[in-house]
Amino acid sequence: MDKVLNKNLEEYKELLKNFINTQDERSLYKVERMSKSFIRNSVLPEEIVNLHIQAMDELYPDIANSFHHSMNFLLEAMISYGLAHQEFQLLREQQIALKSEISIAARMQETLLGTEKPNIDGLDIGVVSVPAHQMNGDYYHFLKGNDGMLGLAIADVIGKGIPAALCMSMIKYSIDSYPEESMRTNVILESLNRVVERNVESNMFITMIYAQYFPDESILRYSFAGHEPAYYFNAMKNTFEEVNTKGLVLGVLPNATYSQKELELEKDDMVIFLTDGVTECRDDGRFIKIQEVLNLIEQYKHLPAQDIVDRVFKYFEKLQDFTLRDDFTMIILKKEV
Repeated sequence: MDKVLNKNLEEYKELLKNFINTQDERSLYKVERMSKSFIRNSVLPEEIVNLHIQAMDELYPDIANSFHHSMNFLLEAMISYGLAHQEFQLLREQQIALKSEISIAARMQETLLGTEKPNIDGLDIGVVSVPAHQMNGDYYHFLKGNDGMLGLAIADVIGKGIPAALCMSMIKYSIDSYPEESMRTNVILESLNRVVERNVESNMFITMIYAQYFPDESILRYSFAGHEPAYYFNAMKNTFEEVNTKGLVLGVLPNATYSQKELELEKDDMVIFLTDGVTECRDDGRFIKIQEVLNLIEQYKHLPAQDIVDRVFKYFEKLQDFTLRDDFTMIILKKEV
């Protein structure tokens, strides 16, 4: 570093002298090129100030003491600045590396947890799932049985980021390994609970819904593990009814048990599944009420299910100035015939 500075001292001194005597801006252009050399060689700000002091001492040995004192003051300030700048640069590099890792993890999450909306006879399905940040803490997964049965898993991990994504991947591949057609929804949750309790850190829990729709019978069977209630819209009565079962969140107790209930759907009936990112939307600091969500769904009930969830999401996105505070997931199953 000293070699770089010593090499530039004479040139810097000449440029400084010329500028002081003539104020010729060509000297400024030349010193700008020199500054780029300093950057490439990681020369610190205080070293440049010291270079300036040396040049002034040689050019004007009789300069006033007040100038020397002021330059020494500037030198000390630049030492503090240099240390703070180095720390800032280190933090910035770490932040860039972290963002890169999160971006890679988000793409992996899309690949690992990707699921396609299936075609089920007589059932219209609408899905919207938007993360508040790069990583989605919500998870949903569709399965289609050989007999046309639809399996639907919806989960919300208490704890976000990469660990949550890995946890959801474990749940997905556990579900895929089950002989689902022969398993009740509550048995699937009980099996998943044991997997989570054994393999996930004690401070991470998962709320979950598992449902099965049988198109031949128009029957929806479902079980809940501490998740937000779903809502059943009875088209004939034009009313909403809460849909839920008792059950602990996954991962608390190894032998937790869950119950199963069922619901028969008629034409234009809907079942609305959601995560807490929907009910925790805010309007000027006020949490919205579930009735506001249901009123909006009722307003659009004549539309296809996908249009309904899209319009509900856009409404609440706008309500929050297009800044989500939590992951937003809503799935609607609408009986067509």
